[in-house]
Amino acid sequence: MRIAVILFAVIVLSACAGTGRKMFPGRDEAVQVTGPQSGRTLEDKIEDPDQQAAITQGELKLITARLASDEFSGRGTGTGGDSLASLFIRDEFARAGLVTHEGNGLQHFRVNIAAESGERNKLIINARAFLPEIDFAPLALTSNNALSAPVAFCGYGLMSPSDSLQWNDFTGIDIKGKWVLILRGYPESNPAAKPYEAAGTDRMKVLNARENGAGGVLLVSGEKWDPADNLEKPSRNEGSAGIPVLHIRRSVADSILKPSGVTLAELEKSADAMTVTGSFITRSVAEAEAEVIAKNAATANVVMNLEAGRPSGEYVIIGAHYDHLGMGGPGSGSRNPDTVAIHYGADDNASGVALMIELAERLAAGREGQARNILFVAFSGEEMGLLGSKYFVENMGIDPSAVNLMVNLDMVGRLKEGNGLQAGGVGTAAGLRDMVTAFNDTTLLSLSFTEEGYGPSDHSSFYAKEIPVLVFTTGAHLDYHTPSDTWDKLNYEGMVTIGDLLFDIVSHAAGETDRLAFTEAGPKGPAQSMSRRRGVTLGIMPDFAGNVKNGLRADFVTPGKPAALGGMAKGDVIVAIDDKPVKNIEDYMFRLNQLKPGQTMTIEVLRNDRRELLLIQL
Repeated sequence: MRIAVILFAVIVLSACAGTGRKMFPGRDEAVQVTGPQSGRTLEDKIEDPDQQAAITQGELKLITARLASDEFSGRGTGTGGDSLASLFIRDEFARAGLVTHEGNGLQHFRVNIAAESGERNKLIINARAFLPEIDFAPLALTSNNALSAPVAFCGYGLMSPSDSLQWNDFTGIDIKGKWVLILRGYPESNPAAKPYEAAGTDRMKVLNARENGAGGVLLVSGEKWDPADNLEKPSRNEGSAGIPVLHIRRSVADSILKPSGVTLAELEKSADAMTVTGSFITRSVAEAEAEVIAKNAATANVVMNLEAGRPSGEYVIIGAHYDHLGMGGPGSGSRNPDTVAIHYGADDNASGVALMIELAERLAAGREGQARNILFVAFSGEEMGLLGSKYFVENMGIDPSAVNLMVNLDMVGRLKEGNGLQAGGVGTAAGLRDMVTAFNDTTLLSLSFTEEGYGPSDHSSFYAKEIPVLVFTTGAHLDYHTPSDTWDKLNYEGMVTIGDLLFDIVSHAAGETDRLAFTEAGPKGPAQSMSRRRGVTLGIMPDFAGNVKNGLRADFVTPGKPAALGGMAKGDVIVAIDDKPVKNIEDYMFRLNQLKPGQTMTIEVLRNDRRELLLIQL
């Protein structure tokens, strides 16, 4: 069988050479690939020699297996595997018949991939120097500042998260400009402390201390919270809390407390009881400096264009993210965070990229009826917070009003029994749901719809620009975000069926049709939960990527919600709430946590380089 196939391939390839016909352009180098894709043979390559523009199982399998191979090492954003994958995708687009949109087809940008301790970290207590990385370490949320000041002890650093609770570790003590020593966590063994669990995060404690005037925070783990007393060292940039923050060992804390005649173990026991706040000014002075260095890396979106048959200033955009979790590990998003191994990401999202490439090839073969350009974009940085698509929409060189539709493919490789395909965003343009329904063969695919334009994938970035969007997915599965998401588990026959539907939808949207009229539908999901604390909803979609420094941009403002009713507009940069600064999304969440339904507040925004003050009732 193997010999017969090879002979057949030689005959077909010879015939193609004689006629000038290009046979499966660019796939030859994809045949020999390392990784878990056992069983890939020449049979896959020549599955359908007479329909080279068709979307085929064989070519989908080749592309997916290549992307989800050892060669690209899980395609972690900003890694070598990410860079190699972008080149592979660009070449596949070119062989499919696309041309570069700008430059060489790669839209370069930089992302923060990690954080590490700097060289200036120091801690001196009562003239005794301690060692960085051994006795103490800066936390990722620190600001890079130095402070020499007395040290105050403030228990667990808890403040009441609701009006029905009265506990406040900062009551009756002046900590202005001082270092504050705080126990990590909360007294989880005490049932009375359960309502304070949400206030027990490091960031919440630091922000509470900062709001009460602290100049810096020294966090220490009590024996009950962490018997091993491990130091938490910075690994990813988390956004500055505005003051220096060090994590110290218990032995360092005892050195601070010794002149006051107490030990940390004694104070921990007292704080656990939660009968009386035991905050006090110690007899120690700390001279310290914290420095965390953000590590940035280069990455790129792959952007290629299928030009319309005649000059056109309008576009349809098809997108899919190609990045994944790399080698996994803590903080990567892996569902097996203790496992450091290649996270192949075959379904998430090599499947979407492979189908996009095959769709490009088929559309390029029949572009005669194409009245609009079709832009194909493979996004990087999706797993880190939609960073690639956020960057693209801000730098695409296209007026958003010129984009008729954006179609996003994210995890389309696991069509299950029942052939269920989820179609999101159908409420973002008048008639969009009807259009999708009209092209679907219900004997092949069972569609489920969601109206909202916002969701945890790259289409959200376009929806924020008032561009109609569709997102297609076959849904999550047990291999999601684990090393087990491999090429051999995908339903390639199902991907072909999905591709046929997408071809009809995109051809229609790019053809001689009326423009789609954008309608608002959302936001939902994370945007809502990030904007709500104890029932308080502002009604915006924050800029999760942190594109704006020293403020938080509203990427979407929901009509009828408090922000919109108070005059906030999309693109406003929130810089203060009730005259208290907002420098990033963490500050924004902290401010909202202090508000309650019905309260009227002032929000200062930066709009067109001018400051505006809004009065908003929650």
